[in-house]
Amino acid sequence: MVVVDRSGAQPPYKGRRWAAFTLVVMAPVCAELTFGAMPLRWAWLMFPLLVPMYGAGVLLIREAVRRAGGGWPSLLLLGVAYELAEDGIALQALSSPHLYGAATWGPRVLGLNTTYWESQIGYHLVFSVIIPIVLTDLLFPAHRDRPYLRRGGLIGVGVAAVLGVAIVRLSIPPVADPGYQAPVPVLVGLVLGIAVLALLALRVLPGRTPSPAPGRTAPHPAVGGVLTALATVAFLGLLIPLRTPPAGGRGLWVLIPMVLATGLAVGLGRLIYRWSPGLTNRHRAWLVGGALVSHTLIGAAVLASTSFDRVGLIVLALLTVVLLAWASHAAPGAGERAGTAGGPRPSRR
Repeated sequence: MVVVDRSGAQPPYKGRRWAAFTLVVMAPVCAELTFGAMPLRWAWLMFPLLVPMYGAGVLLIREAVRRAGGGWPSLLLLGVAYELAEDGIALQALSSPHLYGAATWGPRVLGLNTTYWESQIGYHLVFSVIIPIVLTDLLFPAHRDRPYLRRGGLIGVGVAAVLGVAIVRLSIPPVADPGYQAPVPVLVGLVLGIAVLALLALRVLPGRTPSPAPGRTAPHPAVGGVLTALATVAFLGLLIPLRTPPAGGRGLWVLIPMVLATGLAVGLGRLIYRWSPGLTNRHRAWLVGGALVSHTLIGAAVLASTSFDRVGLIVLALLTVVLLAWASHAAPGAGERAGTAGGPRPSRR
């Protein structure tokens, strides 16, 4: 969707700065705080460390895609690049034989923890990139298709994102995985992979993404919310071991849940893509809400280690429902169809 301002006036940059700030905060909240990966009792310490990498990183992705004229396919590719930077370079969890026990989740190929990698690609695409951007669009619909920042702000965000990766690298692995250093060939491969993904996302895909057939109808918003909730439980349950051995067993048997999880993610993505011409703000709120509430309740049931964290996550799930209900009704045109196949199509600036 391209928002049309019939008065001919551009929305003020002041509003865009608020939108940018909201996205910067929303990214680590959705990815870490509401899942319990960052215990609530430690949030005062951990949250400031993660904001530069998560917040600035996702804002940089959003700004680069909007300026390049890309859509959701470009955002998804840069989301994968973000995951490589976070888990491969900052945390080094993609290659570490010790951190999070990720090496025991499934096969290690070329020194990489493949099952962990698949789980994190899916997780970060949805909860670090897609959901924060969709929520910010719901809260600031007038700026949905425009860059939030001027050129100087974009440069500053890029610097902050790089520094954020460095901050995480210097603060978390030395404590959580002391003594491990990712091999140089792995680091070189990660940097090259990020560069190739960025090239495809910003130079190749813009203007070349086909739109779905017009006239598609979306189901009742609640149907989408239930689907994303169930898909979240299934995807995380297939890939992230809740106990030893992992869900698919040891050895090559773990390839079965990996294939099932991939099929689930691709199938749901194609379904939402087909619905996209008929999606309203209420549909978007339900799609986002189903995934968010589901993953927060999973965190409360599985990751929370204290009553404080468990109760806190349940409260966050309830607040999520209230916020999304308000956002879906407060945005102008809440009942109108909005969006195109590849997501918002920003104009080049």
